[in-house]
Amino acid sequence: MMSTSLSGQRGREQPSGAVALDSSAIPAMTLGTPIVAGGESSCSLQIMAGPATRTLDPYVVGSSVLGVKYKDGVLLAADTLGSYGSTLRFKSVERLRKVGKNTVVGASGEISDFVYIMSLLDELTTLDYCWGDGKELSPKEVHSYLNRVMYNRRNKFDPLWNAVIVAGVHGGESYLGVVNLIGVHYEDSHLATGFGNHLARPIFRAEHRVDMTEEEAIRLLEKSLRVLYYRDKQSINKYQLAKITAEGTQISKPFALTTEWSYTAFEDPAKVAVGTW
Repeated sequence: MMSTSLSGQRGREQPSGAVALDSSAIPAMTLGTPIVAGGESSCSLQIMAGPATRTLDPYVVGSSVLGVKYKDGVLLAADTLGSYGSTLRFKSVERLRKVGKNTVVGASGEISDFVYIMSLLDELTTLDYCWGDGKELSPKEVHSYLNRVMYNRRNKFDPLWNAVIVAGVHGGESYLGVVNLIGVHYEDSHLATGFGNHLARPIFRAEHRVDMTEEEAIRLLEKSLRVLYYRDKQSINKYQLAKITAEGTQISKPFALTTEWSYTAFEDPAKVAVGTW
């Protein structure tokens, strides 16, 4: 018995008693329509509309994070601003977060990507705790893990738009490292992300010492934060400070710095700017 197939071609033999299907009777499947197998909605396969997309521009971002070693541990500092483009939109975004008992991470860049990174670190620390062997992840291990995560996403051409500083103390040794969105990573005795790389690190190179006291290190960070507040339009005068020592980690409540706006360059910018109208 010969009949017409679904594709409209003739010549295919149908089993005895089979009914030829009319393709016009089959409803057209549109993109986004779930295919349900066996009538169970839980076994549906969603056809995605359009091509796969990637984040090309961050939306809500944080600016600089600063970190310095001192003789008893490590200090990190960052403001609490989340900028929506040029709008200083969210002013209570905490960008310094604890990881375990002896590590703190701070991130600049896309806030939603940082939230995702923290979810990965929460899973990592939970798994480490479940081993129950009395050991904890060291700051170097956390940094190494983030290096692999960031480089992996970069290779997928879907990077996490962050630069992350990892600070901690383990086995009596202070640790300070950074990794950026393409997986470039290194360690140093002082670090900065964002505009801090251009405005704060020159100050660190001139004034930082590894044997600084805590008070000296805090004054150095405050000086650098003040310069960033004057020069970076995507910063606010609301900061948090994280201290990591052998005894544990502490993250301060937000605070403000005293500022000075009576400098000649601030009062009359055109006077010292060549070519200004």
